[in-house]
Amino acid sequence: MDAFPAFFPLAGRKLVIAGSGEAAEAKVRLLESSPAQIVRIDGPAAFLAGSYRGACLAFIAAPDDLYAQAAVSAAHAAHVPVNVVDRPALCDFTTPAVIDRGEVVAAVGTGGASPVLATLLRHDIEARIPEGAGRVAALFRKFQDEVRRALPQPHQRRAFLRAGLSGPAAEAAMAGDMELASELFREALAKGEGTIGRIQFVAGRGPADLLTLRASRTLAAADVLAPDPGVDPAIIGMARRDAERLGVEAATPSRLVALAQEGLRVVRVVTSAPREVELRSIAQAGVVVEVMLAAPGA
Repeated sequence: MDAFPAFFPLAGRKLVIAGSGEAAEAKVRLLESSPAQIVRIDGPAAFLAGSYRGACLAFIAAPDDLYAQAAVSAAHAAHVPVNVVDRPALCDFTTPAVIDRGEVVAAVGTGGASPVLATLLRHDIEARIPEGAGRVAALFRKFQDEVRRALPQPHQRRAFLRAGLSGPAAEAAMAGDMELASELFREALAKGEGTIGRIQFVAGRGPADLLTLRASRTLAAADVLAPDPGVDPAIIGMARRDAERLGVEAATPSRLVALAQEGLRVVRVVTSAPREVELRSIAQAGVVVEVMLAAPGA
């Protein structure tokens, strides 16, 4: 990872846009829907540290290198990171192509190497994120404290929120009925829906790009990962970074069942079909078990 992506909260913050022309106007259009205070400067003011003081970010649209270097020096004197249009060597950060869905924001960056490519990828991703996604995120934000109180264990919260993303509350929020969405969310929370653990078997033979979409999503949602020896490391890398890893000796059926009964989502990545005796012992313990062994071309 050549650059670390980060999101700056903008409510109550100050952004400075220095310079003029179409490049400066493009930055204004990018940021004008944010809750930040946008300050425009040009001419000699762009070379004064006081013009940038108190800002969290500065964007500089420079007509020439001398203007750019002087403006960057002034912003740095005020301890403000800068982005200079079309001059990546002077940038502390680059501006990504942004997908804005309110509470949901996605960004595509190329480190300044190809803004055109970033824009093309943005259009592709934008088509996949529904307009109502921001309302679903707003609903979840509204109930953050209630969910923490009702479900103190992190894995319980993850399970509940995962189930909620495909539940009726999220559907209502997606449709724009936030009052109904709140009512349905509270009902689901009172019932503790989706907090029951499960054990899922995923095929780990072959390269990672042969995994089904369902299998890759299962890996991304795992609380505990128990891979067989010989599983492609790229497949293991698709799991959550903070998922607990179990070695093959520790991944006994009784251990997996115990973890699932705690409400954890356990994923066994196997290089061959699980044994019938293993599946039977899990089912007899009353734990939900799913087997996803079909991979295209495997």
